[in-house]
Amino acid sequence: MSPAELTAFVAVAQSGGFRAAARRCNLSPSALSHSVANLETRLNVQLFHRSTRNVSLTDAGQRFFSRLGPALQEIEQAIEELGDFSATPSGTIRINADATAAEQVPRPMLLKFMASYPGVQIEIVSERRLVDIAEHGFDCGIRSSEIVSEDMIAISLGPMQQHVVVAAPSYLEMAAPLRSPADLTYHRCIQLRMPNGRLYRWEFEHRGEALVVETKGSLILDSSRLILAATLDGYGLGYLTRWMAGPALDQGLLVQALPEWTPPYPGLCLYYPRHRHLSATMRAFVTYLREQASHFR
Repeated sequence: MSPAELTAFVAVAQSGGFRAAARRCNLSPSALSHSVANLETRLNVQLFHRSTRNVSLTDAGQRFFSRLGPALQEIEQAIEELGDFSATPSGTIRINADATAAEQVPRPMLLKFMASYPGVQIEIVSERRLVDIAEHGFDCGIRSSEIVSEDMIAISLGPMQQHVVVAAPSYLEMAAPLRSPADLTYHRCIQLRMPNGRLYRWEFEHRGEALVVETKGSLILDSSRLILAATLDGYGLGYLTRWMAGPALDQGLLVQALPEWTPPYPGLCLYYPRHRHLSATMRAFVTYLREQASHFR
């Protein structure tokens, strides 16, 4: 069996499908599938259950992956350490981000870094679920600072953020008064369904008093952009980041409610495992971001 076949197997296992793994390996799905099939033939065992929609590991495949994945990671790390002796950072930095964070990434900051290191390519993969970046082959992730675990090293990517309660003027004209979070009971609140299936709870703070409100409403959406659209249509109240609602607020299309109850909080950060060895490329990237972060303090 060849190293390429083993790498193909691990890529499919981590990505959960041939198409995603093929993009990661810069191969066609058919070429990747052929490599995995060759590996299964050599081992005389089926490693994946395949259907038209899903690819999943067999019991044998899961056991093989649990042993092979860490071993390949050690080999890749050894190669990266050898690469530390090269003078110029190069290669691909793979970043995982949720969809909203990916939109807020300060692109000028990234473009400036890539201009300084033309041999470096940055790939950003956006998805709603929170993934283990090390297990899924990412160098780092971008998320709200509040949800990054303590075993990660985090670097600020921007200024403080803020959630805002917003509504169209037409809705507020006909709705009940809204003076405190307790009044939300009498309002149509547009709810957000999280990737874990739960409904997002609205958080408030005022003069040291913190509240978490489980709002009620007949409209549930799974995207902040859809909530923004429904709010603009006058359906009800939306709970959005100022980054997303800002343009509509500036144009008078939306009005902010309860401003004294939604103070700023730490914004986006780039994070990576605390104990991971950093390649020369990642070290250059981290050093650059730390320099940029000093402007946000």
